[in-house]
Amino acid sequence: MERIEEEMMSENKFLTLAIETSCDETSIAVLSGDREVLSNIISSQIEIHKAYGGVVPEIASRHHLDNINLVLEEALGEAKIKLKDVDLIGVTSGPGLVGALLIGLATAKAIAYASRKPLIGVHHIMGHICANYIAHKELEPPFLAVVVSGGHTNIVDVTGYNTYQVLGRTRDDAAGEAFDKVARVLGLGYPGGPKIDELAKSGNPQAIAFKRVYLEKDSYDFSFSGIKTGVLNYLNTQKLLGEPIQRADVAASFQLAVVEVIVNKAIKAAQEMKRDKIVLAGGVAANSLLRRLFEEACEKADLKLYYPPPILCTDNAAMIGCAAHYRYQAGFVDDMSLDAYPNLKL
Repeated sequence: MERIEEEMMSENKFLTLAIETSCDETSIAVLSGDREVLSNIISSQIEIHKAYGGVVPEIASRHHLDNINLVLEEALGEAKIKLKDVDLIGVTSGPGLVGALLIGLATAKAIAYASRKPLIGVHHIMGHICANYIAHKELEPPFLAVVVSGGHTNIVDVTGYNTYQVLGRTRDDAAGEAFDKVARVLGLGYPGGPKIDELAKSGNPQAIAFKRVYLEKDSYDFSFSGIKTGVLNYLNTQKLLGEPIQRADVAASFQLAVVEVIVNKAIKAAQEMKRDKIVLAGGVAANSLLRRLFEEACEKADLKLYYPPPILCTDNAAMIGCAAHYRYQAGFVDDMSLDAYPNLKL
């Protein structure tokens, strides 16, 4: 009898449909419970925006509009469910590109209204952190999260599934933004992060002494605009002097300067907050040097390190569905007045 009841419960798990359109990925996922992904469809626009050297908001919005219904059909098909089977609708409400966010929100609200199912707006950074719950079933708060992406570089103390304290954030360029800008001046193209990471593997990270910016003594904030300027000044000086430019050395030295600051500040924060776990999240969490230096530093400091696979580092709807599930379990529900908040604070 117990076995039959367990099988019935597994067949009737709570289903969440999640939508993510904060930038240039159109993604829809279906989750069973909080961490079981039944589908996670991602339609990327990278090839489209390459020609412009970065994401063009109007073009991104237009392609979200063209793609979202097809992505929805594919997500439902892969999960082998129908819309009527869904119990909860989760959607990214910010931060992000306002036009892109509105496409996802309009779709989510239409589904929620027609199906009379609860609607949950999710903070994009909260979603990135929750990607680790999907990748590591045993992971539970509290822990220290380091969110590194094109738009964000945050150190967050995660005390519960829905309770976050931002200890530090970027004051200017995010790490991923700095990677993209340096890649552009080096002629590497877009997206810059993976290209810098790959080129740096053949370079000498000690070749150029780019400045590490730590700001005030007790600050966990970041500033990467200075190192970006440092790279530009170095390249211009080399050209004026007629000296050769070793792009691999520039990439490796720049990358090390950025990563060292992130790792050092995160380890210090974890120790100060008395956390025994560090969680990486965001697109730049896929960077090979960032992972390696964190692994070395965490081993030395006796901290456990978690990070998601590359597919869950990029923007995806599965992470939004996980976050929506926890918000719903805590009693959070939004109504049809839910709006897009491009500068939403965590």
